[in-house]
Amino acid sequence: MKHIFNRVVKVFFIMAAVSLMSQQVNAKDIVVYIDNIATEKPGNIMVMLYGYDGFPKDHAKAISVEVRLAVIDKMTITFSSVPAEFAIKVLHDEDETGQVTKNWTGIIPAEGLGFSNGAKLSFGPPNFDRAKVKLADINSPISIKIIYP
Repeated sequence: MKHIFNRVVKVFFIMAAVSLMSQQVNAKDIVVYIDNIATEKPGNIMVMLYGYDGFPKDHAKAISVEVRLAVIDKMTITFSSVPAEFAIKVLHDEDETGQVTKNWTGIIPAEGLGFSNGAKLSFGPPNFDRAKVKLADINSPISIKIIYP
């Protein structure tokens, strides 16, 4: 019985150590540097951190959303508790609807957008694989340039 108890205690400590290590890896802050903000346009800059689920269209499924007034041409945003793989979407939300406004075609965005990993629009928004970043690979701030139509 004592032998079983010792094994249970060892398993518990191993599980606790693995849990702490994974929390430490995911506890790393990431810094996002946003450039090319058109300050002559009204509205907000929305910076959205996603896991795979919901990227890039479903803003409600973003893990975290930071919103700042579009009054400076460059800004820095910091996210904490980031998943091992993630993607970032930046929207210059000129009309403050919280969604991407389309032009007269109903397809092409009328507001500025930017994505992590240099992903660009191409017959629609980039998929998660094109925009994803691995937390383990980050050594410096992630730079995203907003592209306007």
